[in-house]
Amino acid sequence: MKIIYFYQYFTTPKGSWSTRVYEFTKNWVEEGHEVTVVTSIYSKSDLQATKLIENQLIDGINLKIINVVIDNKQPIWKRLYTFIVYMSFSTYYALKFKYDIIICSSGPITVGFPGLIAKMFKKTNLIFEVRDLWPEAPIELGIIKNRFVAKFSYWFEKKCYQKSSLVVALSPGMRDNILERYPKTNVISVTNSANIDLFSEPKKPLSLKALTNKKFAIYTGNIGMVNNSELLFRAALKLKELDRTDIVIVLIGDGKLKEDLKSKSSNLENILFLDLMPKNELVNYVKNAFTSLIPLKNTPMLATSSPNKLFESMAASVPVIQTTNGWIKQMLHETRTGFTVSPDNEDELVEKLIYLADNEIVVKEMGDKAYEYAKYNFDKNQLAKKMITAIENTFTSN
Repeated sequence: MKIIYFYQYFTTPKGSWSTRVYEFTKNWVEEGHEVTVVTSIYSKSDLQATKLIENQLIDGINLKIINVVIDNKQPIWKRLYTFIVYMSFSTYYALKFKYDIIICSSGPITVGFPGLIAKMFKKTNLIFEVRDLWPEAPIELGIIKNRFVAKFSYWFEKKCYQKSSLVVALSPGMRDNILERYPKTNVISVTNSANIDLFSEPKKPLSLKALTNKKFAIYTGNIGMVNNSELLFRAALKLKELDRTDIVIVLIGDGKLKEDLKSKSSNLENILFLDLMPKNELVNYVKNAFTSLIPLKNTPMLATSSPNKLFESMAASVPVIQTTNGWIKQMLHETRTGFTVSPDNEDELVEKLIYLADNEIVVKEMGDKAYEYAKYNFDKNQLAKKMITAIENTFTSN
């Protein structure tokens, strides 16, 4: 099949972002499909471009790069501008290119526009991929406040589901949410994944002096309000009060709150901030941690999320501590691979940190179970196969 994939945040393992689309499309190309990904330049990606529109070939994947930079630190008006520029070029390519399947990966939900246009004028099979529930999540978080904008966004979301031959949700929680509101939607769940081979490599000693003779919990990703990063700072304060400075919380990433939290933490030796690093380098930090932290704000929509760090931590044989009350909580409880704590109470988090830091046998047992579960449920090749099979079935049935 000829597939065109609209996704604004394409990254390879050399970057510092989710590699789902890279891993999946690389697998599909190896299986004989022809794939073009229309993307842009994300600040955490390894992609670079010198022209407004640039063509690149990476591992058999045709990239059409729209050279507009997207960064989570940008003010809202600038981010909206980048979304509109990307949407405009993408719509042109959706009408110009020849393909069998069009995949639109949201959010932002504006990426669905070229798919709807292609469906209308070319009668193309549209696959709508839901990475985040837009606009529910930004409305809950207060990012979208205007009632008219919210109402229009809900209408647009509904159209994307109605016109899609298949909807691919990145978590069981997202799938259930969509089916509850739109029961006639053809929707499946294909979670984020992990490169099992990469994250199961033997760990190597870290040379970072700040972590010498320390046990550390790791957080990777965006450092911001949605990610409840303040909770980790408060946990570090509590650990200091309890004289447990042998336990360090390491945050690797970037975001709006990073500099503020670094400033407030200047006198704390048990919290460490590191810059973004390529996934190939990040692996060893994850492997050396005694637990992986996934704090999120307490909202229903975030409880449906599918954070990449969850799958990669489990593949690295590392137990998880997280804060949501959705499908992740249920999965960790059933598999005994991690804990769920309150998103607002650092005492609960500190209690679990101390418990795991003082019980290496428990960490080993939980980590082994996490790896086994990830190997059979979150392997990138298995999930890439699941998604392309569902697409092929949709294509042949239509």
